[in-house]
Amino acid sequence: MNLIIDVGNTLVKLALFENQVLQEKRSCHINDFSEVLEELEKAFPTIQKVIISSVGNFPREDFSALKKKYAVFVLSQKAKVPFKNEYATPKTLGVDRIALISAAAIKFPKENVLVIDAGSCITYDFLSDDNKYLGGAISPGINMRYEALHNFTDKLPLLDKEKPKKWIGNSTKLSIQIGVVKGVTNEIEGFISLYIEKFKNLTVILTGGDADFLRDSLKNDIFADSNFLLEGLNYILEHNKDSC
Repeated sequence: MNLIIDVGNTLVKLALFENQVLQEKRSCHINDFSEVLEELEKAFPTIQKVIISSVGNFPREDFSALKKKYAVFVLSQKAKVPFKNEYATPKTLGVDRIALISAAAIKFPKENVLVIDAGSCITYDFLSDDNKYLGGAISPGINMRYEALHNFTDKLPLLDKEKPKKWIGNSTKLSIQIGVVKGVTNEIEGFISLYIEKFKNLTVILTGGDADFLRDSLKNDIFADSNFLLEGLNYILEHNKDSC
C-alpha cells in the first residue's frame, strides 16, 4: 500500500492507494500531522512505500520518523516522470505541477490536456498530445485575492468566499465578491478559450481546493477531479519505486 503526503501552503493532505485505487484521504494542519498519520497507520497497517511532495514546510522530525518505518521517496525535479519536460527552467518547476502533469500523461495519453489547479495559487499547465509539457501560467488564488484587497488597502474588509448572485455590485461587500469570484471565473474561461483556439480536442481538468466552488460557474466543458494531484503522486511513486 502507498501513502501519499502532499504538503501544501495551507494544509497537509494524506492519501492511501492500493493498486492505483484510492482507499482513504485525509487533510489536516501540519501541527496535527503526527496524530492523523497514527490513525491511518492503525487503520491501514500494510503501508510500505511513501511519497512526500512539499511546497510548504514539512517538519524534519516527521520526515525522520517516516524514514525509520517506510521506503520514502521525496519528489523533486530529478524524479522520473511519464512525460517530456520542455519547461525552460525545469529546476524551478513546482513539484505540485510535476504531479499534476504526470496524472494527465497517465490518464489522458495522446490528448491535449490543460490542468487547472485552483488552490492557494491558480496554476495552468499544458500537456500536448505528443506528451510534451510546454508550461502554463500562475496567478493568485481566490483567498489570496481577498487577502490582497484587505492587506494592501486601508478600509476594504477581509471577506470569506461567496458566490455573487449579481454581476454589478451595489455595495462594497458585493463589489469585492464580484471582483474576486467573477474575476477568477472570467480568467479561467479566458485561458481555456486561448488554448482551444490553438489546440484541438482539448481536455480540461479542474482540480484543487476551490474546484468544487468554481465548477458550476464555468461555462466550458471540464472534468472536475479533486484527487488529480494525489493520483499523479501515486503514479510517480510507482514510476520511481526503485529509488525509494
